[in-house]
Amino acid sequence: MNNNTIKSTSRISKFRFASFYFAAVLIAISLFGLVKNGLNLGLDFTGGYLTEFSTEQPIAQENMQQLLSRYLPADFQLSAADNGTHWSVRQTESNIGQQQSSWLTEFAQQSDLSITPQDAMYIGSQVGDELIDQGGLALLTAVIVILVYLSLRFEWRLAAGSVVALVHDVVIVLGIFAWFKISFDLTIVASLLAIIGYSLNDSIIVGDKVREIIMRNKDGDIDNIIDQAIKSTLVRTLITSGTTIATVLAIGLFAGESLQGFAIALFTGILVGTYSSIAISATVPQILGLTAEHYHKQAQDICTLP
Repeated sequence: MNNNTIKSTSRISKFRFASFYFAAVLIAISLFGLVKNGLNLGLDFTGGYLTEFSTEQPIAQENMQQLLSRYLPADFQLSAADNGTHWSVRQTESNIGQQQSSWLTEFAQQSDLSITPQDAMYIGSQVGDELIDQGGLALLTAVIVILVYLSLRFEWRLAAGSVVALVHDVVIVLGIFAWFKISFDLTIVASLLAIIGYSLNDSIIVGDKVREIIMRNKDGDIDNIIDQAIKSTLVRTLITSGTTIATVLAIGLFAGESLQGFAIALFTGILVGTYSSIAISATVPQILGLTAEHYHKQAQDICTLP
């Protein structure tokens, strides 16, 4: 190995470890946000009433908020789409007597706006509790299946790196939703499951490459082995992430307000998933003391099984 290669791998190692500590800081910030603010649970989980209507002329959200405050309790939530012509009003289940859409008729009659009702939906709190349980069970099941798969496929240090990377990605996305108070609904749970699968794919690609180089090079330094694995998979990872992000951006820009949270979660998850495959899944095994001898010993143990 020439001096230029040694310097290159040294720079990669420094970047990996600096990124690892930065990822730890991001996790701490996200956990602090979750503890401080919690998640802004949507009607799917809390229960309540959703009313959607449209107006012919676009209206500023501040003006619409002020107009509706005469007809609704103070804790209603308003969101706009289609440049201020499509409106969604969310009311909590505690607003007894205000859960029906009769207020919309009164509002349409007394205002000077041309209002067209679009949809009205009520979700009970019992249904919301069931959705929380089912969503949590889906995430837990996915994590358990992944743990079983990783434990069978990789040496435990590489498996631990992939698991830590998965936890990092999910926590960061949840932290974004907590800090910016973005509505957390069932579409976000679906995006978290997609993020888990996407991040696992990146981690497995790197882990497979590390294992492949280890099996070819019995006496190689683990630092150089991991750097080689990252260099050989980086272009492939960036191309895959770039094309996926382009698709997610299209969803966020053109799919409407109902999928904004889904697009934000996926966009964030793809970015941090690509980041964690280098900063965490490839670095944690080295911190845990992974060496080439561990894999060769594992291979020998398998060969000696009856």
